[in-house]
Amino acid sequence: MKQVNVHEAKTSLSQLLLDVEQGEEVVIARQGVPVARLVLINPPAARKAGSWRSLPGWEGFAYDPQVLAPMTDQEMQDEGWI
Repeated sequence: MKQVNVHEAKTSLSQLLLDVEQGEEVVIARQGVPVARLVLINPPAARKAGSWRSLPGWEGFAYDPQVLAPMTDQEMQDEGWI
């Protein structure tokens, strides 16, 4: 971990960013007191549609469109809604 003062950070920001991209952490200090840390941001991995099917318990899932289909008048009456 590298520590630099504010003035050095301002004058060599491009080099500090290259160091961070190489995996090094950089601490910026004001009068010797650490106030900030430059670290690499790991972008979230791209998600693929349907990748949830590989999770435990979802291997054999089959979508049933009837589950979300509107109820008929008769079904609503049978359930006591009308």
